[in-house]
Amino acid sequence: MDKNTLYGLLMMGLVIFGFMYINNKDQQKAQQQLQEQAEKQQQQEAIAARKSLTVDSIRPEELAGIASVLRQAGTPVEGSDSTSVGAVRYRTKTVDLTVAGDHVSGTVQANDTLVPYADLVASRFGSDLSLQNRMTAIDNLRTALADADRYRGFARHLNGEEQMVELKNDVLSLSISNHGGNIAGATLQKYDTYVNTDAKTGKIDTALVNVCRPEYSGYNFILTSATRRFDTSTFYFTPEVVNDSTVMMKLDLGGGAFWALRYTLPADSYVVRMDVVQQNMDKVIPPSVATMEMSWHQKMGRNERGRVFEERNSGIYYKYAGDSPDELGNTGNHSESLNQQLRWIAFKNQFFSSVMIPRGNFVGAEVASTDLKGDPMFVKDLTAKATMNYSSMAENPVSIDIFYGPNLYPLLKRLDKSIAVEEGEEAGEDLQLQNLIPLGWPIFRWISTLVIIPVFTFLSGFIKSYGIIILLLTLFIKLVLFPLTYKSFKSQANMRALAPDIKAINEKYPGQENAMTRNQKTMELYSRVGASPFAGCLPMLLQMPILIAMFWFFPSCIELRGQSFLWAQDLAAPDVIFTLPFTIPFYGNHVSLFCLLMTATNVIYTRVNMQNQPSSASMPGMKWMMYLMPVMFLFIFNDYAAGLSYYYFLSLLITIVQTYIFRLCTDDEKVRARLMANAAKPKKKSGFMARLEEAQRQQQAMLREQQKRNNNGKGRR
Repeated sequence: MDKNTLYGLLMMGLVIFGFMYINNKDQQKAQQQLQEQAEKQQQQEAIAARKSLTVDSIRPEELAGIASVLRQAGTPVEGSDSTSVGAVRYRTKTVDLTVAGDHVSGTVQANDTLVPYADLVASRFGSDLSLQNRMTAIDNLRTALADADRYRGFARHLNGEEQMVELKNDVLSLSISNHGGNIAGATLQKYDTYVNTDAKTGKIDTALVNVCRPEYSGYNFILTSATRRFDTSTFYFTPEVVNDSTVMMKLDLGGGAFWALRYTLPADSYVVRMDVVQQNMDKVIPPSVATMEMSWHQKMGRNERGRVFEERNSGIYYKYAGDSPDELGNTGNHSESLNQQLRWIAFKNQFFSSVMIPRGNFVGAEVASTDLKGDPMFVKDLTAKATMNYSSMAENPVSIDIFYGPNLYPLLKRLDKSIAVEEGEEAGEDLQLQNLIPLGWPIFRWISTLVIIPVFTFLSGFIKSYGIIILLLTLFIKLVLFPLTYKSFKSQANMRALAPDIKAINEKYPGQENAMTRNQKTMELYSRVGASPFAGCLPMLLQMPILIAMFWFFPSCIELRGQSFLWAQDLAAPDVIFTLPFTIPFYGNHVSLFCLLMTATNVIYTRVNMQNQPSSASMPGMKWMMYLMPVMFLFIFNDYAAGLSYYYFLSLLITIVQTYIFRLCTDDEKVRARLMANAAKPKKKSGFMARLEEAQRQQQAMLREQQKRNNNGKGRR
């Protein structure tokens, strides 16, 4: 390394060292400036905090206004008159203030200590009062004054302790909460829950049915003015027991004004009458306000063994004024705006319902339903926000009849009349609440309401076992259908008697090319002997509406709920005899014995029925399809009510017995002799048969002509 290089390196080192020294000095200066700025900011924040501890926003000229607000929001001190110069007390969880004339006194809560109001206004704080407590005290005072100014007479009811008032009769028990003044719980005294709490052991949790449950359901009313909005769910009402059947939840607003909810529960009734009772409310709500909102919410709990049908039959129902009831949609999540007048709104479970029936109509409503598939104890979350006509000048502006009860057809059918009778009024528009019970399309509903339900109700009046009632109902239906069944069996006997002739025709005209001729000869045979292959179809077709009506009736029949028969613990739920350790697609994880018996009986009936149809031998493809139907029913009915599978099992069994009795009582040779005698008689063809035969002849001629052209074409080639 030469001398110049050494000097160069030395100079570079000096430059780097000098730069580092200057830069370090600049960093120290910058840090010192940042520290000074932080200290200055802390001093400014401290000054601002000290300034915020003074209530200079409440100037002396405003104190009279504060006294006026507190006088409207507070309650008179015992022995004083709030309308003159008497003392008025305004008390919440954070303030306890008394107004006497224009003088305000009392205390304000500051975390764990109380601060005198006078000291707070004058900013006289002791040294033992921490900064945090001073700020908390001022915030609490400002909040209390804001609430008092916002709610005025309602403000005195913003705080309190929740308590329940019981109102009950022999069938219904209500828990009315003073917080919001609403019915928080409704318990049915004569119905139990049957919730399967353990899928492996099948353990059933039984308790009285709660149509609505505290903390999971409720309703509130919202009153509005030009500048204020009063939500009853935020207030603590004062309970007043009027008599054994009537309770009033009251909000005393001062100055002779009050707003209250009065509940009346008659003896042995599932309907509670809720009246809005008020006085001098025009001092609080302007007379120009013409509507009031009601918000209703219910998280619908499970009550049944089977969740599938409980989910499927739970949801929101409603009825437009002058129209038929409708539903929101029982599967999935739905919401809808109902922009017409509504006669009622219902939150419906499979077997129980809550129904709001206003004495007037709901002006309109917003309804929504949410499925709770992941919740083991709840099935739906239901909400309804309705608008009602309201007048602050009326003493009783709103009245609503609330039904909490079972979906029992006779009860729902007469409900509108019973409500009118209780109030001394004439029955108005038919509520049609019985449509809460799903009974299928109108034709099936007519069969259920005109025949099945009356007979079922009559039998249940003197027979305790519902298994026996279903047996007798099945026999009754079979007796009513006997003429149709007999005609069907006669047609089958005719077909059996003609089996040799039909077989001879099939052998004489084999193959697809002779299909038209074979059919024509067969129809000619039927015409000669006076038989028809369709004679047995019409009676069977006429029986189908009854079978479908029963399909709708049994899963909706609350009378079967909890009723045991043989091994079935509940005829309204599947009769599970064995729970599988796995789930079979479309079948489930349990085995229902009545469903198995119905399937086995259906297979036997199919075999017997096919033996009575000689034409089935010529259609082997139909055979396996006929046996496939019972297997499909096994998958379909495994989750259905045991009562339904039991009914179909009995019906098929009786049909099989009837078939064998008819076979024993029918001499096929005599039937054949009668048919042959009919064939020997001169017979004028009916217009229909003549037209049918003519159409077959024309079609056969066209087929021969087409075959002839095809043969000629092949010959040319």
